[in-house]
Parts: sequence; structure tokens; C-alpha cells
Amino acid sequence: MEYHHGAHTIFNIQYHFVWVTKYRYHVLVGEVKTRARQIVRQVCLRHDLNMLQGHVSRDHFHLLVSAPTHVSASEVMQKVEGRSSRMLQQVFPHLRKRHWGQHIWARGYFCVTVGQVTDEMIRNYIEGHVEKSAGDKFTLDPD
Repeated sequence: MEYHHGAHTIFNIQYHFVWVTKYRYHVLVGEVKTRARQIVRQVCLRHDLNMLQGHVSRDHFHLLVSAPTHVSASEVMQKVEGRSSRMLQQVFPHLRKRHWGQHIWARGYFCVTVGQVTDEMIRNYIEGHVEKSAGDKFTLDPD
């Protein structure tokens, strides 16, 4: 497992995102698909996001990204969707006609955190530090 280091943090935060084109139109084909992939890579590099894996389909995008602690999932998507929509419409005018209102992407997205540490491992780690209290899920160290 690879951890990243900040000034006062050690972390490994990974998100899996899926977002779709507005009305699920099949517009991510050919040059548009290639350019969309390039733009997402550029956004990730610019905002200190480590793109671990991605996939572009005709009507949706998958992205597995590692983010620093100061960047939330919603900020990642705001940057990726906003920049890619704007740039794709500048380069491909036909998208502007089809996607009126300046939006290529549908509202909303799917996001799940990904990692190598399971909730069971975290529970065992926390429980190993103190004696269990009957029926209490939050324990304190003895004074």
C-alpha cells in the first residue's frame, strides 16, 4: 500500500467516480473521446490528483483517482466536469448545439471511496487499544 505524505499528514484517499453525458447521448466517440481523456488528465495533474485508472465509454466516464486531504470529492468533480465541458464545447462546436445550456454532463455523479483498509480492520485496530465497555461503541483510555 502506497501512502502519500503532506506537511502534517500521511494519507491514501482514493475515489472511484462515474459520470454520464446529459441525456446519455453517445457523444464520447472518436476525437471527442480522445480529447475528453486528455482534458481529464490535465485537470488531474493541475490539481494534484493522481489519476490511477480511467475509462471513457460512449456515454459515461470512469475515473479512479487519489486525492490529497484538502480536496473533497465534490471539488474533484466540480473541476473535472466544469473544465472538460467548457473545453470540449470550445473545440467541438457541434456539442454546443446538442447540449444547450453549456452542460455536456448530466447532473450528479457516482462516487465511492476505495482503499485497502476494511472497516473490520479499523474496528479491530480501535478495539485493540482499550478494554471493551458493555454495549458501548465508543471507548476511552483508562485515566
